[in-house]
Amino acid sequence: MSKLSHTEQEHMLDLAFEAMEKAYTPYSHFNVGACLKGESGKYYLGCNVESASYTPTNCAERTAVFKAVSEGEQKFSAIVIVCSGKNPAAPCGVCRQVLREFCKDDMPVVFADKDRNVIESTLGELLPHSFGPEDLL
Repeated sequence: MSKLSHTEQEHMLDLAFEAMEKAYTPYSHFNVGACLKGESGKYYLGCNVESASYTPTNCAERTAVFKAVSEGEQKFSAIVIVCSGKNPAAPCGVCRQVLREFCKDDMPVVFADKDRNVIESTLGELLPHSFGPEDLL
């Protein structure tokens, strides 16, 4: 697993917490923030955005990915996700699949709770035996 240095992980946690403050969660009140690092070294932040009909709700991780892609970045080296809950929350299945589109299996995925209790993983550990672009004919 490619690991983030302690200093970089702390910096990305700080940025993810900043993003979490912008979350729009009038229904669940469960705020999430993400900091995605592009291979260029640029950071892309995202927060979750809820909708009254729930289906169009977007997670922080996908917000960060879509923001990065819309700005021309398509390769990523790490993501850090924070939440307002009492336990670290791993990315949902849809977010894992979207990350898989653009990221290598060994990309660090770090998630933390509101008290900065951290779990370190990789995309491959979170989404084993995944389907990706190389599986298409």
